[in-house]
Amino acid sequence: MADSGADNRFQIASISLDERLVLRRTPEIEQERAVAIFDLVENNRFRLLEGPSGPYALHLAVVERRLNLQIAAPDRSPPLEITVSLGGFRRIVKDYLVVCDSYYEAIKRLSPSQIEAIDIGRRALHDEGADKLQQVLAAHVELDHDTARRLFTLLCVLHFRARSE
Repeated sequence: MADSGADNRFQIASISLDERLVLRRTPEIEQERAVAIFDLVENNRFRLLEGPSGPYALHLAVVERRLNLQIAAPDRSPPLEITVSLGGFRRIVKDYLVVCDSYYEAIKRLSPSQIEAIDIGRRALHDEGADKLQQVLAAHVELDHDTARRLFTLLCVLHFRARSE
């Protein structure tokens, strides 16, 4: 559940991903997915600028090179759909996925200082992706940086599936 000290009208209470075309994820990617979802549900700030209050049930999908967010509120109104182009994310997602691959390999065979150097790059790309996501959603949703980071992680998880479409 979301942080009990926060106002749950502005939070995501549950999240799901479009799993229709999932082939197989690596254990590392599956771990990233699970941690992002757990952390997101535990602590987030997500407020629709126009629409009902939460807590929200969020469903994420990649459809025709667009990120589709379906947001259901407890008032049982039809889910709100927000769709944003992934064109502006292409380089960030690609670079992030490459650095993540390097990071997972480095953990197996490199020194802590070498792993840390790769992780610094990984975190910088993660922050860049989160900032971009906040910008493209700003007309529809107010979210904090940590929420944007976790959503960016899930966008990347979905991108693994989308790359095989």
